[in-house]
Amino acid sequence: MADANHAAQILLVEDNRVNRLLLARQVEQLGHAVRSVDDGLQALNSLREQRFDLMLLDIEMPGMNGFQVLEQLTADPELRELPVIVTSGLDGLANVVRCIELGAEDYLHKPVNPVLLRARIAASFEKKRLRDQQRELVRRFATSAVAQDVQRSGFALGGHLVPASVLFCDIRGFTTLTEALPPEEVIELLNTYYTLMFDAIGSHGGVVNQIIGDGLMAIFGAPQPLEGHAKCAVRAGLEMVEMAAQFSLDQRAAGGPEIRVGVGIASGEVVAGYTGTQDRATYTCVGDTVNRAARLEACTKGAQRAVLIDGATREHLGAGFEVEPLGAMQLKGKTQSVEVFAVA
Repeated sequence: MADANHAAQILLVEDNRVNRLLLARQVEQLGHAVRSVDDGLQALNSLREQRFDLMLLDIEMPGMNGFQVLEQLTADPELRELPVIVTSGLDGLANVVRCIELGAEDYLHKPVNPVLLRARIAASFEKKRLRDQQRELVRRFATSAVAQDVQRSGFALGGHLVPASVLFCDIRGFTTLTEALPPEEVIELLNTYYTLMFDAIGSHGGVVNQIIGDGLMAIFGAPQPLEGHAKCAVRAGLEMVEMAAQFSLDQRAAGGPEIRVGVGIASGEVVAGYTGTQDRATYTCVGDTVNRAARLEACTKGAQRAVLIDGATREHLGAGFEVEPLGAMQLKGKTQSVEVFAVA
């Protein structure tokens, strides 16, 4: 992202040739690169072909006018964050208000004052820099899927019922393993472990929404619906076990600690949404399906199996999976026994 002191890519949309040349010269004198087009349709095509830092937009143009361009930008998730400064000869407060309501950062009357133009461009870049930082923080701490959900739908506490599969995973014997390692090596081990697990989960459409020590929880089917969520969760679980095994071979060769993981998966309806307060919240899901998945993961050590699933997940798998029935188990905290299956 460019700022006022560095070259930016600016799209100039102006149908009057003289105005277009003069305004382009003003912008170039500020040290920015300019691409000029003379109508709204060309502007939208240019935005989809090339990345721009800002757009200077005229309103009165043949074909697609500036108001229509702003409407198109507002409706496009990929373009709605682009800063737009309207440069127009139209008078009247109603026109200014309409442009601002449609997402424009500012409204400058023609002929555009060079000093005012410089200030408005700098202010627009600063606003976009702050918005980009905010989105990056959300993506870093809330996963890309949740970040997209917030950007698309906004933030609101509460949840709704969705069909999904929930996966829990942790490292077996992690407490004992860490007793022999200095803290910095434990952190490095965990970071490597999470890199592998996140990749396996994400490659099958899952979202990691909770990390506790060496354990994690992932959702398949929220915040975005996922067709075949049970199959995706099981494939991810198998890949996680395989990647952990490969990592352990590399660790053994280097004289480092080996790890084994246990994975529990359950399917059914969950309540997915944002919990907490207006000041501090997290995206998660709750319900009996979540509890079953957590209990199944806890049973992997006693069952001597790496991946355990419930009956609902088994019903969704169909052919193509090698599944071993382990019978009904009384899971901790459950009043009724649960049919449990191991996936080879």
